[in-house]
Amino acid sequence: MEDMVIDENALSGMKSLLGEQFGTTLTFCYSEFDRLNLELNQSIKVDSNSAIRHAHSLKSNAAQFGALSLAEMAKNVEHSLSKGNLEEALAHASLLQTFIEQTKNKINTWKLSATD
Repeated sequence: MEDMVIDENALSGMKSLLGEQFGTTLTFCYSEFDRLNLELNQSIKVDSNSAIRHAHSLKSNAAQFGALSLAEMAKNVEHSLSKGNLEEALAHASLLQTFIEQTKNKINTWKLSATD
C-alpha cells in the first residue's frame, strides 16, 4: 500500500487556529472518519445518494486535517458512485478503513514530533 500522505502545513494551521482545543478536535475528527466510513459501508449497496454524501463528507473532513491520501480514496469512492460504477466504488471503499487507521497513526506521529 502506498505511503499515507499528510499535509503537515494543514495540521500546523489547524493546531495554531484551535490552540488547546486541537487534541479534542482531532479526537472528534478521528471518530468522524470512523462514523462516516461505517455509514458509507452501510449505505453503499442500498442508497447510492447517501453513500455519495458520506464519501463526500469523509473526503472533506480528511482534507481539512491534511489527510490527503484518505481524502483521495474517499474521492475515488464518491466519483465511482457518481458514475454508477458500484464495483469500482466497493473496491475503493474496501481500502478506506486501512487508510483511516494509517492516517491516524501518521497524524499521531506528527503530533508527537510537532513542537509548540
